[in-house]
Amino acid sequence: MLSFNHLVFIEVARHLSFTKASEVLFISQPAISKHIQKLEQQYGVSLFDRNKGLVKLTPAGLILQKHLQNASTLASQIVFDVGGFRQFDSLRGDLKLGASTTVALYIIPSILSAFRKRNEGISISMVNRNSENVTTALLNHEIDLAIVEGKNKMDGINSQFFLTEEVVAVCAPDSYLSKQLNYSIEELKTLPLAIRERGSGTLAVVAQALQQHHLKISDLNICIRLGGTEVLKNFVMADDCMAFLPFTAVQKALERGDLIKLNIDQLNIQRHFYFIQRLGDENLGVNKAFIKFAKEYYNI
Repeated sequence: MLSFNHLVFIEVARHLSFTKASEVLFISQPAISKHIQKLEQQYGVSLFDRNKGLVKLTPAGLILQKHLQNASTLASQIVFDVGGFRQFDSLRGDLKLGASTTVALYIIPSILSAFRKRNEGISISMVNRNSENVTTALLNHEIDLAIVEGKNKMDGINSQFFLTEEVVAVCAPDSYLSKQLNYSIEELKTLPLAIRERGSGTLAVVAQALQQHHLKISDLNICIRLGGTEVLKNFVMADDCMAFLPFTAVQKALERGDLIKLNIDQLNIQRHFYFIQRLGDENLGVNKAFIKFAKEYYNI
């Protein structure tokens, strides 16, 4: 629907980098420059200011970026709607999905596989970042739909509940912490703790649960901050620290005995996952189809 010149512009505008756009589109940087030059000749205006290696959108470029974001969304909807008249039961279109780290690793893969097998005409792409960065990608039109921990209350974002999962406290079986499986809230303050990085959805729900007991993350004995669920899990298996991790992330390790579950009295930590979309995009056909499929997959 959009010309390749426009697709090149979208990537340069998104990354504010000709080099990054060439990497994303798998074409040379001189080719990127040529496509932008053609577009500038077509409109008779400069779209980017390039000065000492810095790339900025001109006022005309900002206007074009806004219109192309809308045009890209419309193009995807057209493909979906028109494709629905085909003779066989398979949808068409683009699913540009984002997922927070835990969702991408443990929840979404099986859903995506089943959805793809049923709808081979849908092109699927997914970015995997923490909840905060996934939301930024959505607002920047890098993706059209995301699954994150926690209900998003930002302006311009629509949140729709998906499912709930428990977050559990775990430690290695040879950690001295495993000699006592039950701890009080007061004892929790002294236990060596490894936690996720700032911006993590898991860390946010742990903080919320602690608030009910008038505690903050800073009140705990934090030994290390690590980025990523797998990194944190593997660290805890090799260390004396405990950690709060999603049950789906540690289920197999618990079954194998590689980790031990600890009980913190009266501390109940649950993560609520939500689909998030930009306001106004809630009726995009591909998004609606995937949300419906995902909920049916989990019998919600």
